[in-house]
Parts: sequence; C-alpha cells; structure tokens
Amino acid sequence: MSKSGNPNPSSQQGGLETLPDRFQTALSCENNKPDFKELDLGSPVSPLRTHQRSRSGHVAAPAATSSSSSSSGSVSGKAHNNAAGLKRTDGGSGSGNHSGELSGSSEGSPTAARTGRSSRPGHQRSNSGGVPLIYSGGGGSVNSPNVGVLPSGNIVPSGKIGKTGMASRSAARSDVLGSGTGNYGHGSIMRGKLGGDGGGNVTGNIQFAGDSMMVKRALASSDPEEVKRAGNEQYKRGNFVEALSLYDRAIAISPNNAACRCNRAAALMGLGRLGEAVRECEEAVRLDQMYSRAHQRLASLHLRLGQVENARRHLFMGQQPDSVELQKLRVVERHMKGCADARKVGDWRSALREGDAAITAGADSSPQLFACRAEALLKLHQLEEADSALSSVPRFELSPPASQTKFFGMLCDSYPLFVRAQVEMALGRFENAIADAEKAGQIDPQNIEVAAMLKNVRSVARARARGNDLFNSGRFTEASMAYGEGLKFDPSNPVLYCNRAACRFKLGHWERSVDDCNEALKIHPNYTKALLRRAACNSKLERWVEAVRDYEVLRKELPGDKEVAEFLFHAQIALKKSRGEEVYNLKFGGEVEEVLSVDQFRAAISSPGVSVIHFMVASNQQCLQISPFFDSLCVKYPSLNFLKVDVDQTLAVAKAENVRIVPTFKIYKNGTRLKEMICPSQQVLEYSVRHYSF
Repeated sequence: MSKSGNPNPSSQQGGLETLPDRFQTALSCENNKPDFKELDLGSPVSPLRTHQRSRSGHVAAPAATSSSSSSSGSVSGKAHNNAAGLKRTDGGSGSGNHSGELSGSSEGSPTAARTGRSSRPGHQRSNSGGVPLIYSGGGGSVNSPNVGVLPSGNIVPSGKIGKTGMASRSAARSDVLGSGTGNYGHGSIMRGKLGGDGGGNVTGNIQFAGDSMMVKRALASSDPEEVKRAGNEQYKRGNFVEALSLYDRAIAISPNNAACRCNRAAALMGLGRLGEAVRECEEAVRLDQMYSRAHQRLASLHLRLGQVENARRHLFMGQQPDSVELQKLRVVERHMKGCADARKVGDWRSALREGDAAITAGADSSPQLFACRAEALLKLHQLEEADSALSSVPRFELSPPASQTKFFGMLCDSYPLFVRAQVEMALGRFENAIADAEKAGQIDPQNIEVAAMLKNVRSVARARARGNDLFNSGRFTEASMAYGEGLKFDPSNPVLYCNRAACRFKLGHWERSVDDCNEALKIHPNYTKALLRRAACNSKLERWVEAVRDYEVLRKELPGDKEVAEFLFHAQIALKKSRGEEVYNLKFGGEVEEVLSVDQFRAAISSPGVSVIHFMVASNQQCLQISPFFDSLCVKYPSLNFLKVDVDQTLAVAKAENVRIVPTFKIYKNGTRLKEMICPSQQVLEYSVRHYSF
C-alpha cells in the first residue's frame, strides 16, 4: 500500500484533529477499566511487562565450594579454603565423644559456590557454504563452532587432577549431585536416581558408580561409625548428596548420634539447605548440650541468616570463640545496626548501602536483608528493581526459636511479607498485596507497623475497586474522588494517579490529567500507560513537542506497536506544521509496498516525501536475513515510504537502476536519489533510514 495520499492540506488537518478524539473513544469502551491499557501493552498495572515472579518458588542460597583434594588427614572447612575437613577421636559415638566429626570454623561461602559443569573454548570447525550474490558471483561462509565442555572439580579428560577454581562461574549448576546422566567433577561420576521421602530428605536410593571399598562396606554395614566415615569421605570430595545419604543411614542405625546430626548439617549447608541445617544442629545440641562443633556450625548458620544475637550466643558456647568468626560477626552487626538506624529516619540510600555491606560481610543468606534491599528500592521509586530484588529473597523454613527473632521490630518471617505487600500494591497487584499483608499480620499480629500496613492495603484496594466501578458506569467525577481517597492512604501509588488521570481526561481536564501522569511517572518512571495518557493529553493541548517526546519513548519500549507508531507519525506532522514547515499530505501506511513495474516505481519515488527501496531476490540468503528487519523499519519510521523490488520478477527496474548486487538499498526524495547502499549491515541501514525520517 502506498504511503502517498491526496495532497490536500485541509483533509490532513481534519484527520489530525480527530486523533485525540480516537484516543478518547478508545478510553470509553464498555469494559475498559482505567487501569487497563488503551493499547495491548500487557498487564494494565505492570505495563512494562516485568518478569513474572513465582510466588511459591523457592530461592535456594548458594552452596559451599568443594575441594578437589583427595588426600587424607585434616581439611579445613573455612570458606577461603573451599574445603571441608575431618577430625578423628578415639572411642564410640557417645554424647561426649564425637568420632569422625567434620571440623572447620565455617561452612563455605556463596561467593565460592560449588559448580557442576564448566566450559572452556575448544576446537572450532567451520562449514563454508557459498551464497552467491546476484550478478556478482560472490559468496559467504558460516562458522559453526563446537565448544569443548570440561567438568569442573577433580576430573578432566586427561585423568589428571584439576583445580576447582578454574571452573567458569557462568557454568554453575544446582548443587544437587548425582541426578540424571551428567558427569560431575566432584569425586565419583554418578548415574542413577535419587530417592526421597517427600520432605526433601534422601532415603538412600542412590547408586554409587566407581565408589571406594569404604563406601561398599558402609552400604552393607550396620556400624554407624563406619557409615559415618564413608559419609565424611564423600563430603570431603564435595559429593554432598551422597554424603547426606550415608549420614541418613548412620542416623537410622544410631538416632542419638550427635556427630552424625552435626555432619548431616554440614552436608545440608553444602547443598544450600540452611533451614534444615539449623534444625540438624539444634538436634545435635539437644543430644549433647556441650557439643562445641554443633554450636560453631549454628553460629555460622545464624550469621549467614543475619541473626546476629543467635550467632553470638552459640559462638561463645563451650569454648573460646574463633577470632575470625568473631570479627565477621562484629562487622555484620555494625552494618545491620547502621541499616536499622537509616531505615528509622527514612534515609533509604544509606539503608541500601548498609544492608548490602552486611550481606557482603557474611549475612549472605538473610531473607530480611534482601527484603530490606527491596524496601529501600521501593522507597527510592525504583519499582522494577524492587520487584526484581524480591525474587532474590532466600526462603527457609526455620525452627520456632529462630523464627521468633526480631528484625526492625518485626518477627523475622513477617518482614519479607511486609515488604512484598507494599511492592505488589505499588505495581497494582492488589489481590497479591492483600494476601501478603494478611499473612504478615497473622505471623506478627501485635506489631503496629504491620497492622498499619495491612489497614492501608485494604483501604487502597477498596478505593481502587470502587473507582473502577464508577468509571465503568461513566461517573467520572465520582471515580476521580474515589481514587483520590485511596491516595490518602498511599500517596505514592502510581496506579491510582494514572487511574485518576483517566477520569480527568474523560472530563476534559487535560492539564490536571497531565499533573497526575507526572506524579505517576515520578514514582514509576517507565510506566508505559502513564506515558500514553500524558501524550494524549498533550495532543489535546497541542503541546506537540511534549507529545512527540512521549510517543518516541513509547516507540522504543514497544517497537512493533503500529498504533503507537501512528500516534507518533501524526504528532510529528503536527509539530512541523506548528513550526511553519512545509509538510506534504503524507498518509500513514506501515506496510512495505511491492513494486511490479517501471511506471509504478517511478511514480513511487516521485511521490512527496522520502522513499526507501529494497532491491532483493527471494532466494538469496542475505536478502532473506535482512528482509524482516527492513519490514520492521517500516513500522518504526512511518514518515517514510518503504518499497521492495524483486529483481527476478521486475528485471526492467533493476536494469534501469543499474542494480547488479543484492541486497541493494536506495533512498529517494521527491524523485532525487539521496543515497545507495550495497549489502549494508542492519546498523548502517537503520542509521540511514533514521537520518532521513522526521
């Protein structure tokens, strides 16, 4: 379809004047709630199509790094050494003597997460295939690299021992070893299935391939010490799932063995299952209250979870505390106090900085600190970042003593829900916000801050629902007042501002509608719907510079949306006219016109405006690759005329234009050729097209 039209300025002006009216008509659809888009832009309250976050998904903390060492003897469990060790004492498994316990001052760090597979560049093979250009006889080649993949850990194809630190971080995988048919570089290669009891515990249905005699004897033994020693060997190799299975077997044989419980906690820590590890350590302490190793592990776990008081209590239990762990505790405690103080006075930048410092210092699995990060981003009007931060909040089911810990004056399990409810409400997901707020209230019903937040969420949701009903009934003044009532409870809710802007647009109060859109965009800078409404209001007010600016932002956000492209096209024409520039009566098309004759070609390039012609051959590979991109430019730059000429079908046009190679692109204005490009890249082509557009 040609973009050239009847050069009648008056008819064009008339069409331009109806553009805002068309937008107003779109708003008046029967089922169009004010927080539903006039265009199909995705979720009405989350117009940027933010990622969908699973509300029930479990985000596991990173697991500890395993050692590739196969030597016997003491191996440190410190995070910096990336290993877990063994300490052996004589005697049985009584409460005061823990034979074969795993030793070390801390149990790994998420900054040294154990990896499964790693890749490194290997030999590359290239297959060349000629893609001749029309009339030129040229050719092209395509490379198909094969990247060699090597396992991390202590297995390499040569059979030599490799360093685990050489594994690519980007290739990290889940720390559950032994499932499926993959090869893992952490000791023996596992093939087979994992059995479970439905609660996350391995039941021993693990197939050990290439295992040692120690493991074989342990699998057939009824001696808990022998089974435990085999588990320690698997743990030392970094095979945490296999170690966990052996510790389960030892505990089944000897349920009151505190060392087995403590060692099982170490394996769970290696798998990132910190909540379960806490419960195992607490069970070990219950069995032996003076078990220093269990207290040390509990101190390390509580520190990673951000529970500094619990960490301090266990760190000083039964022995002189480790100086390194004590220093780490003090640093985390200092930053957490700084975070709490900043939050109390509303200094959200400082709260964000101090919270991040506490995470870096050692509280790397604290759900509360990650939630604090999301709350700070919310208060700083970075909604998308806040929503993304919530997806990173670790989730652990803690035992009752640990779950009763306070954080910012709230019970620790209540605070993440408190933050989540606020973020959900700001993004317009009111039902989710109510559900999260009610859960927080059930967990911590006595907290004043939680109770106030729950009341506000319910009040805002009611005001929004009432406003929507009134808007759909055409009672725009009353709907505007209802949304205003909701803003009294939540003055920073961008959805309510945008909804009230829709009411004011309907009432013809375009200035006030622009003000509401501005408030919404201060809180949510990329709120697509607010941008669309503000652009429509500015069009009504004939503020063409502002309207064009908003439509250009929308075009970048929604490059394939033809309605946005059309609004921009008409606003650009109006802007040129307002400046006294000569504008031909161009017609918005949005489609590439196919040229079938010389006469049609000459008429097209002589029409008012700029024309971009694509000379192509349907069977040519390069033409096939760039044609879809050329079609997309037609939508992005609707002020230009886009045409295509199939050289095989219209040879006369190709000869007249002296086209010998495809793809070739030519740009004409009012019959005069401005530019010619032979086999350009997409970047070069778009740069030239953009240069000659409005």
